[in-house]
Amino acid sequence: MTRLNPQTTPRHQLRAEKAARNKEVALNAFIGKKAEIDEMLVRLASLSDEHFNAHPDEINWGHVGTLEHCASLLKRITDSAFSEGEHAE
Repeated sequence: MTRLNPQTTPRHQLRAEKAARNKEVALNAFIGKKAEIDEMLVRLASLSDEHFNAHPDEINWGHVGTLEHCASLLKRITDSAFSEGEHAE
């Protein structure tokens, strides 16, 4: 996108160009963050499929506490994403 000359271009056109650039930057940032989340979700699903690398004969209350902590963090995320819990409207 070619930049407009601020000396010869009307202000409304300059503002429109700036808004368009800002929107493009925001969209790229959004897509980048979504890719990060998608990668984390794939890793978590894989870890869950492997029972969080815990063997049934070795499970103890420490494992339960770790999963409880993870579940509480994920609940905060899902509550926010779906406007539930403390984020309910």
